[in-house]
Amino acid sequence: MTAALLLGLGLLLMAIGMPVAFAIGIAGFTYFFLPDTFLPVNIGPQRIVSATQSFPLLAVPLFIFIGHLMNASGITPRLMRLSTLLAGWMSGGLAQASIVLSTLMGGVSGSAVADAAMQSRVLGQGMIKGGYSPGFSGAVLSIGGLITATIPPSIGLILYGYLGEVSIGRLFIAGLVPGFLLMVALMVTTYFVAKRRGYAPVRESRPSGREVLTAARASIWALLFPVWLLVGIRYGLFTPSEAGAFAVAYALVVGCVIHREMGVKEILAAMHASVRDIGMIMLIIMFSGIIGYVVSFERVPQTIAELTLGVFDSQIALLLTLAVLLVCLGMLLEATVVVMLLTPILVPVIKAAGIDPVHFGLLMMTLVTFGGMTPPVGISMYTVCGILRCSFIDYSRELVPFALAVLVVVLGIILFPDIVLFLPNWLMG
Repeated sequence: MTAALLLGLGLLLMAIGMPVAFAIGIAGFTYFFLPDTFLPVNIGPQRIVSATQSFPLLAVPLFIFIGHLMNASGITPRLMRLSTLLAGWMSGGLAQASIVLSTLMGGVSGSAVADAAMQSRVLGQGMIKGGYSPGFSGAVLSIGGLITATIPPSIGLILYGYLGEVSIGRLFIAGLVPGFLLMVALMVTTYFVAKRRGYAPVRESRPSGREVLTAARASIWALLFPVWLLVGIRYGLFTPSEAGAFAVAYALVVGCVIHREMGVKEILAAMHASVRDIGMIMLIIMFSGIIGYVVSFERVPQTIAELTLGVFDSQIALLLTLAVLLVCLGMLLEATVVVMLLTPILVPVIKAAGIDPVHFGLLMMTLVTFGGMTPPVGISMYTVCGILRCSFIDYSRELVPFALAVLVVVLGIILFPDIVLFLPNWLMG
């Protein structure tokens, strides 16, 4: 109850225009001043600092930096041309291209927030100038980052595999099909919305095979990068955070040596832009550490889990109940926090119920990441709306059809586990 009141206070402060990070921070600190709280207030600053002392979290600023470097190095423009060639002939061509770009970028960024921030910088204003409403543009760019939760190397899947003692290699392979299905579902939804509103294609005709081959050849270094990254992590050549450093070095080599489109000026500009985005996002994550501590201290996730689990005989009923739980928690907490809190609790439960932990891992990451794109405190939502200066109300309204498309894919994953499991079972036994 106390945690719910604090979250309500945070939402009230946001509603009156206070910056998100400070609203979350004030709500979190209020807990330590309540009459029935015996914890010292200095725990608050400690949690802010401890929220930054996470080695996997280092991947977030690195991958944000790689997004800006890719713009300067010529990687992103080439992927954008390829995406536009593949999907620009459809209704809402620029929005369709952004979803394809999210799929191509999924193996590079590893972070839904970083992907949404990068695409908002690259495509956001162009979509608005092209006649798309700010709310629709924000919804498309934010929800496209959901594909990053499944396509390797997903940071969340790595954390889930580590905490739940589940094969990360199987998780990576299992994520490919759900990622593709999400792309198709989002593109179909975009088509119908764009068709109804008259959002025009950006190409007059479908591409020829030669055009696609030429664009793919121009993007070869970007297309090969996810493969090398996957192999490197799969065989232990580097950790996920070290993969971020590898990505930065890779972009520098491609931009400065191969494409020769990036110099000192462009590198410094990318650093400057990265500091802005990193500062905004990390400040939210830091103050969210207080709320995360309060929620954990009050045993909110554990209490909800205990009330929810252990009463279902059907695997489908159990997964549907957990899906609702995970979406709700994803709305309130950063996806990584939810994964770290609930993985040690839920993995033994789903194993006892006979559910494959790889199947549940993809379901969990999709849902908690999706929660971060929805009200009331979704980090991806606030990131995109902040960059595009978009109203949260408009964003939320435009998100509805995309949310329904995502839930259809999630329902398919729950009802048909082989959608997730057939590929890792075929390749790894």
